[in-house]
Amino acid sequence: RQGSELAGWAMGRWTYEGIDLNHNFADLNTALWDAEDNDLVPHEFPNHYIPIPEYYTFANATVAPETRAVIAWMQRYPFVLGANLHGGELVVTYPFDMSRTYWKAQELTPTPDDGVFRWLATVYATANLAMASAERRRCHYDDFTRFGNIINGANWHTVAGSMNDFSYLHTNCFEITVELSCDKFPHASELPAEWENNRESLLLFMEQVGHGV
Repeated sequence: RQGSELAGWAMGRWTYEGIDLNHNFADLNTALWDAEDNDLVPHEFPNHYIPIPEYYTFANATVAPETRAVIAWMQRYPFVLGANLHGGELVVTYPFDMSRTYWKAQELTPTPDDGVFRWLATVYATANLAMASAERRRCHYDDFTRFGNIINGANWHTVAGSMNDFSYLHTNCFEITVELSCDKFPHASELPAEWENNRESLLLFMEQVGHGV
């Protein structure tokens, strides 16, 4: 009800249990990259359909019930395309979300399917009315227009345990993150305009499910 005018970036980010759901999935990146460094991929360690680490399944693991439910849902249905929707920026990000060099806050970390991910992100961004507008202004400090309003997630800011990386490495689902609007908490009266900004992008993005090898 306050709207963005009175709400900070952290408002609504954590659950009642104090868990940030966007960083709560199993970190499969580190296991893969360690195996790559030790020449274990793919004969001794898989580079796709990577299993969930045992520690993550323990009852006392810090895993939200929402996260466990989403993982069970992903395992039940073989999704191949996904998008999760965020607010507070105008940009489309794609995996990897976690930087290859663990101590770097920003580092270009593409997947082996970088061309496909860049295509999916571009399809959304170019059809989004707010992103494609000639009057597009930056939301905060980053000028994403010079990148076509898309960016590799880790090259923006590294995130361990993101849903995008987990979906890709555990289930082979190609998933992106869409930062829908500069306004993280739009008022109800502004929602129709936000819908129009994203309607065609959502439809075009879903149509990409028909593209394959």
